[in-house]
Amino acid sequence: MAESHTTGDQKQDLHVSLLDLSIYGLQESEKEEPKNQNLWPRPVARKWLVVLFMGTCLLYCTRMTMPVCAVFMAARFHWSKIESGLVLGGFFWGYCFTQILGGHLSDIVGGERVLLMSAASWALISAGTPLLAHFGSHQLFFMTLARILMGLLQGVFFPSLASLCSQRVVEGERGFLMSTMNSGSHLGTLLAGGMASVMLEQYGWESIFYCSGLLSGFWALTVWQYLLKGEVSLVQVKTQNRLQPGLSRKHWLNLFKKPPVWAMVFAHMCICSTSYTFLSWLPTYFKESFPDAQAGVYNVVPWLTAIPSALSGGFVSDLLIIRGYGVLTVRRIMQFCAMGASSLFILPLAGEVNFPSAIIFISASVGFSTFSSGGASVNVQDLTPSCAGALYGFMNMMGAFMGLLLVSFSGYLIKITLSWATVFSLIILVNATGLGIFLIFGDAQRLDQTAHCQLVVV
Repeated sequence: MAESHTTGDQKQDLHVSLLDLSIYGLQESEKEEPKNQNLWPRPVARKWLVVLFMGTCLLYCTRMTMPVCAVFMAARFHWSKIESGLVLGGFFWGYCFTQILGGHLSDIVGGERVLLMSAASWALISAGTPLLAHFGSHQLFFMTLARILMGLLQGVFFPSLASLCSQRVVEGERGFLMSTMNSGSHLGTLLAGGMASVMLEQYGWESIFYCSGLLSGFWALTVWQYLLKGEVSLVQVKTQNRLQPGLSRKHWLNLFKKPPVWAMVFAHMCICSTSYTFLSWLPTYFKESFPDAQAGVYNVVPWLTAIPSALSGGFVSDLLIIRGYGVLTVRRIMQFCAMGASSLFILPLAGEVNFPSAIIFISASVGFSTFSSGGASVNVQDLTPSCAGALYGFMNMMGAFMGLLLVSFSGYLIKITLSWATVFSLIILVNATGLGIFLIFGDAQRLDQTAHCQLVVV
């Protein structure tokens, strides 16, 4: 239990404003100066917190435009179910292949600039989708291409966010930042659904793409104009040059020999795949199990619950670290809530439940699953802050692939067994396996240390 509590002096230091650069001893030595200057001061951190929350919200709003418009577009262009699935699935194939690249670029040039370029590009793709749809007679090809490009451009977002968090935010505040971004994704999903319910019938499906593209473009322009224009991150370049040896092939091979790295990756894969399965199959589950239920209830309530849950999970994880609990202990607690507690609420769904009970159990499960933002999802910044973006990209890529497999296999189980109990049992099994591996082999000690970079892990 040596890692469970910090010393009295460390605990007292953590009560100070954690983003105040004066507490990091900038004048102690020239050696530490670049790393300390690389952290955001608290006023700057607050601005970026709001900006990144809005960016994540718009990311998911733009991502969900095609799914919410798919029925109307299929009727307009006479797509079959297979053709609609081809268009919708194109996003995930693109999304998988830029995760590592986006994270690696962010580790080198800074996550802020990668996020900006990504947002500006996906805004153009979104706004241009209606134009592509009416360009010639090959709508299916152009729409599939647009979705693949959207996936490629949005695939860099979360790895860049992980890299940015490891570079700019101190350890005791990373959980809340990542949890806030997670809550933004749920708000973006709700925003896309709200826009669709208001604008589809009156203004047509094209208006959804125009609106989401315009909002994303405005976000990118605001970030450039007020936060990045004229800023030259010389300190970051110096720091990255010093950490460059950590990105060698030999270093990567050594990292992948470490059990804590694979425990983190596997836990992230499991939580991502079960979340994808929930997101994909819950509407069908409610439609078939409770045909008289209102779609507005089961499509909104679980994801609305996830927003305050994600924020509270991040706040609790950072609070525990500030109060003196070891980082590893906090990561384990949060991951247990995300995969263990959430599975307890899935268990009753394998039996007979009424509609209100199903809403309560699923909302609780989705809410607890967001606690992973203070667990395995942020653990990459504990283990490998010098290459957190690239490694998080690898984690997210593996999570996306496993999600595609689990979603497809769940559909096969439903078809064969004609029972939702098997799907919920599968989700519980995947969660339990990932949680067990993380609790046994997980760690929070830094693994990418070289002679050029040293960090004291609290």
